[in-house]
Amino acid sequence: MTISSDHIKHVAVYVFPFGSHPVPLLNLVLKLAHASPNTLFSFIGTQQSNKPLFSKPNIPNNIKPFSIDDGVPKGHVLGSNPTEKLNLFLQAGHQNLQKGIDLAVAYTKQRVTCIISDAFVVPSFFLAQKLNVPWIPIWPPLSCSLSAHFYTDLIRQNIAENNEKDRVLDILPGLSNMRVGDLPQDVTDGGEDEPLFSKTLALLGKVLPQAKAVVMNFFEELDPPLFVEDMRSKLKCLLYVGFLTFSLPLPPLPPSESDETGCLSWLDKQKDRSVVYVSFGTVVTPPPNELIAVAEALEESGFPFLWSLKDHLKGLLPNGFLERTSDCGKIVSWAPQAQVLGHDSVGVFVTHCGCNSVFESISNGVPMICRPFFGDHGMTGRMVEDVWEIGMRIEGGVFTKNGLVKSLNQILVREEGNKMREKAQKVKRTVLDAAGPQGKAAQDFKTLVELVSSS
Repeated sequence: MTISSDHIKHVAVYVFPFGSHPVPLLNLVLKLAHASPNTLFSFIGTQQSNKPLFSKPNIPNNIKPFSIDDGVPKGHVLGSNPTEKLNLFLQAGHQNLQKGIDLAVAYTKQRVTCIISDAFVVPSFFLAQKLNVPWIPIWPPLSCSLSAHFYTDLIRQNIAENNEKDRVLDILPGLSNMRVGDLPQDVTDGGEDEPLFSKTLALLGKVLPQAKAVVMNFFEELDPPLFVEDMRSKLKCLLYVGFLTFSLPLPPLPPSESDETGCLSWLDKQKDRSVVYVSFGTVVTPPPNELIAVAEALEESGFPFLWSLKDHLKGLLPNGFLERTSDCGKIVSWAPQAQVLGHDSVGVFVTHCGCNSVFESISNGVPMICRPFFGDHGMTGRMVEDVWEIGMRIEGGVFTKNGLVKSLNQILVREEGNKMREKAQKVKRTVLDAAGPQGKAAQDFKTLVELVSSS
């Protein structure tokens, strides 16, 4: 990479190197690098998180990756707790983040003038303070979940008296539909044994008001106005820049024969809005009893289905399931999800409520059946069902054969499914309008470019 003397600004970008967090941050930086070619962006992650991102061609020459420690001690064997590696990364602390700055400054010969970070990397705020430069965090999860982190203390006091999962939590402005059980566990978990990850996120309500701007991976038009008003009252600047995992409008579907998975060719043979698409993303694996329930429900319902399921999990399916459903179903280890959801034959998406999956479903106008698992999934599922009314949460919160069959029939057969589909199409049109060149997202992105290039 050639460093030009024209690069008068140097932005350090800190990624939270887990799950789906790195992709939206890199996509934002790619847009910024194109809009501000005289600004240099040092993208600081771990070797494991950077490698897949920067193996792609056409990375602009004003973006350079740097790798810092993942915090896992040499020889340490990670356990089954998924938050262990998060806590180890955060334990590495400010010194680890400082190494990233040191590497970037040594390579570029230019001091850092601004820090952009995933909001989960809270220690980057203190580093920005030390360097006396602006801090601009991005919030990759669903925007409304940020509210819970501003009201963590109040929530914990509230649920200490009554922790019933179905109790309505009316203390979050604009989010009166939320239940106690919808909240991320890192919000509800407190006390002496509180994990470092939870303690770190509990600081968000204190540090975000000091940020130069907070960037939402979402469209303001879809958020409850009272929530937006509350966030604006707490933050110096709130920017909604739209979905960062893909661009809108979505491109037309490619020729079906170009899809090596065979999904599009198979979908071509199905009736419009008849197919059940099932996928739980790359991180979530439902417990074996729920996988069995999903399989039994698909078989019982008789609807054609496309299921993205990792190969090693197929052995958990009921005996003979693959053979009995071979005429009406297709199981693949990976599916081109955005293209699948854009196909006319898909009638419903059975999802874990990861925000990227929900964003893709929204952008294609496909109703959802939601089974939240962790993090912001619960709040996202509540927005899908009660705010946008474009889907439903699975009965009882876990997959059962009867519960899923009931949900499938409601969406694919009954009148209420038609109403959900109409609302899903309306939300899709709202997003497409908002993503246009005159939309609010374009205006907010322009503001962000100005903040970064003038810092």
